[in-house]
Amino acid sequence: MSWETVIGLEIHVQLKTKSKIFSGSAVDFGQDPNTNASAIDLAMPGTLPVVNAEAMRMATRFGLAIDATINQKSVFERKNYFYPDLPKGYQTTQLAEPIVGPGIVTIQLENGTSKDVRIHHAHLEEDAGKSLHEDFHGMSGIDLNRAGTPLIEIVSEPDMRTPEEAIAFLRQIHAIITYLDISDGEMSQGSMRCDANVSVRPMGQEELGTRTELKNINSFRFVERAINVEVERQIDLIEDGGKVVQETRLYDADKNETRSMRSKEVANDYRYFPCPDLLPVVLSDEFVQAERESLPELPVAKQARFVNEHGLSAYDASVLTQNRETADYFETAAKTCGDSKLAANWVTVELAALLNKNDLGISDCPISAENLGQMIQRIKDGSISGKIAKTVFEAMWNGEGSADEIIEAKGLKQVSDSGAIEAMVDEVLAANSQQVDNYRNAAPDKQPKMLGFFVGQVMKISKGQANPGEVNRILKEKL
Repeated sequence: MSWETVIGLEIHVQLKTKSKIFSGSAVDFGQDPNTNASAIDLAMPGTLPVVNAEAMRMATRFGLAIDATINQKSVFERKNYFYPDLPKGYQTTQLAEPIVGPGIVTIQLENGTSKDVRIHHAHLEEDAGKSLHEDFHGMSGIDLNRAGTPLIEIVSEPDMRTPEEAIAFLRQIHAIITYLDISDGEMSQGSMRCDANVSVRPMGQEELGTRTELKNINSFRFVERAINVEVERQIDLIEDGGKVVQETRLYDADKNETRSMRSKEVANDYRYFPCPDLLPVVLSDEFVQAERESLPELPVAKQARFVNEHGLSAYDASVLTQNRETADYFETAAKTCGDSKLAANWVTVELAALLNKNDLGISDCPISAENLGQMIQRIKDGSISGKIAKTVFEAMWNGEGSADEIIEAKGLKQVSDSGAIEAMVDEVLAANSQQVDNYRNAAPDKQPKMLGFFVGQVMKISKGQANPGEVNRILKEKL
């Protein structure tokens, strides 16, 4: 039987405020346990929450960026459940009247197609604390530094059909929140976490299958792996005569498997009711309009501009605009060298490979955009070949200087003088008379492949510095 996968994501984004959503405590990452927790965060009797206006502003900006309905009246509610790192016994969140209503996020896929993923809503809430198990023998420690950190939870419709689409959607959300500067999006630090709702159904069936929720996945790679593993588990289970049960599952990256955590709760289990300590929040028309007018150029608009202005493919444009720093880096390199497509290739292939290998972000890149652009200029003006450029690029990465300094110091300048190349070609042809006869007697469709032998010999003599275009031209003339 053919199966169709159905995926919806719930993405928790920590907002980049200076203080928590209902208290004045700082939200700095990496502080000693419980040093950023006030009486309000600890739920001491007699304390009252006050809404952080900056969190409301950031949530509004996100809603405007995805062209969503902004609910100018939103209500905070209590979601009641017990967990050791939730000292109040409830989480203050939004359910019936969230700040952001339905919207759309457009994703770009590797095959060049695009797809709209519907957003059901996005709501504001407070984060819980953190239970620590590793450093305690037979006990758990509770760190409440994170308790009360403002979150926006973004809930998609079940519109994705492959892990590739889910990753593209997750990356697009990451791009939007970082462009807006409402979150740093650091998944490794928990600033962005993802729950994946996964189900399968026979191909062509309208009714959705029973879903499971994969909880708190903290990297793009693990989201993809977790979905693949869970889809395979569900299909095997059904085909063996079993039934998928609605539950929350944990993805174990070390074992590459999902494990049951608990049965999946429904809204009634949490006994939601409006928080009596917080009034409804009402946003004025002027506030919303001011935020709309202050939005930066967003990823989708930048992608379209990169396609139209720079002549890039839709996929390359989507890769380059996944974060604002990469987009800015590319544009600077392209402006310096005057060749957008060549700049895009170097940024998305060679540079991206080295950044990934060294686990660096573009902001930590040892090669400036201007220096990369200058190196690409040397390819364009014939000073170096594309092959030699890789040597220059590696030396630039290692801090050996600018492209021009490295080319000069290592004697890498490409030989483009036709007289010098002609002498090399004559030497190669004289030393390989049998291959010359074979070439001249071969069928025309065989000759291009045979030409490669002579090109290789000339490049060997020139130590890779002969201009390949000139080598090919002169060889063809003489042969």
